[in-house]
Amino acid sequence: MEQKIHVALGERSYDVRIAPGLIDQIGSSVAELTGAKQVVVITDSNVAPLYAARVTESLAAAGVVSRVLEFPAGEPSKNFATVSDLLDELLGSGEPIDRGTVIVPLGGGVAGDMGGFVAGVALRGLRFLQCPTSLLAVVDSSVGGKTGVDHAAGKNLIGVFHQPVGVLSDIESLRTLSIEELRNGLGECVKHAVIRDATLLDFIETNAETLQRVDGEKLAFDSDVMCELLAKNVAIKAQVVRTDERESGVRAHLNYGHTIGHAIETFVGYANIRHGEAVSLGMVTANHIAVARELFAPAVADRIANLLQSLNLPTTCGSLDAVKIWDIMKHDKKARGGQVRMVLPTGLGEVDIYDDITEQEVGEAVESIDG
Repeated sequence: MEQKIHVALGERSYDVRIAPGLIDQIGSSVAELTGAKQVVVITDSNVAPLYAARVTESLAAAGVVSRVLEFPAGEPSKNFATVSDLLDELLGSGEPIDRGTVIVPLGGGVAGDMGGFVAGVALRGLRFLQCPTSLLAVVDSSVGGKTGVDHAAGKNLIGVFHQPVGVLSDIESLRTLSIEELRNGLGECVKHAVIRDATLLDFIETNAETLQRVDGEKLAFDSDVMCELLAKNVAIKAQVVRTDERESGVRAHLNYGHTIGHAIETFVGYANIRHGEAVSLGMVTANHIAVARELFAPAVADRIANLLQSLNLPTTCGSLDAVKIWDIMKHDKKARGGQVRMVLPTGLGEVDIYDDITEQEVGEAVESIDG
């Protein structure tokens, strides 16, 4: 069942492994990939009770000394203050670290982004092994080396590009997610389909019910279907990153749904909306602009909206202020000279970057999702 996707970046290349049981192989993976004898695990208050003991036991069995740094779970923790606290613990307590120390971010996208950022700046750069435990982190944030934190002015405005030595994605960890959090990741899967692979959209439509299957309070998705979904998505992300590691060109295609989506997150508050929900709204608004420009067929835009709805992701949102959304977008890290740039679909599996987006277009798109 294991799937392995190679992210080809020359001397920074690494593999993404997707399979059940990989959390219990972290120790042997750290030993094989790095030879390190010291690991610091960075995780949050939700994930630590589930997996921290298993991870430290696996590391100990491989002869690796480890300690766990924990921060409060949730997007509101993804800031400089939390990073400062983590660095204080990393550098000022426990066994002294050195440049041979390996960081293991364990958890969802917040743990991965902050753990990778800590690894990127501590001692001017430590190696790290990503261990994502959410669908969103597996298919998106754990691959590609983007790390960082949010700022009051916008999402992910502070960070560094820092590639991991590998990614271990244990699909069994996804069964502990809430159904809402699983759907959060499915939004990114739809994004990948729209920008690169129409057959992936077919796959998600066909398996939408299977992927969301619940038995009691536990997710009961089909493991083979989930592995295939993850592998298809990671392969798309790996191909884009391989072509454009630092987002000087086509990697910006991954921002489809994110420009307005990030602005909505900032406006609403990170604690009040999940990232995948914001991206869902961002895709619907981007599609609205593309249809208005006659770049994209209305029927295809409707198909995407219907799929998002079948995944119980939002396609409408009330109480948005289009003027404030536009102002936030002008401060987005992808803007150039205050000019808003957006990725718009030009066909199913195809997108392009447009740097002539107007306030009126954004206002009309935001108005179109007012529900």
